[in-house]
Amino acid sequence: MLARRSNLIVADNSGAKLLVVIGVGKGSGKRFVRLGEIVTCVVRGADPNGQVKDHEIVKAVVVRTKKETRRPDGSYIRFSQNAAVIIDNTKVPRATRVFGPIAQEVKSLGFAKIASLAKEVI
Repeated sequence: MLARRSNLIVADNSGAKLLVVIGVGKGSGKRFVRLGEIVTCVVRGADPNGQVKDHEIVKAVVVRTKKETRRPDGSYIRFSQNAAVIIDNTKVPRATRVFGPIAQEVKSLGFAKIASLAKEVI
């Protein structure tokens, strides 16, 4: 569960190091987001040769959260950090690699390209 001003680690090779959430949903009045949802973020600390620049506003998909998520079979999934993958307006990742595991909820919510780039889908 992430809200505004939450910090996210970038789980791809787009050049960004840290993301800060500035928008949740599309003016829906939502306060929190969960796995597989899109957030608007600002880039903090970017690689000078990367695809994204420092202070750039980007869209990202949440792929890992510290808050546990209940699955339909009754089990729970949780990760040790909050992480996201930067996407463009067509919901395609801007990077070419995804680091670390991602939750299978991301794939089931329509982000199959992110799941195929990841090394492990849990």
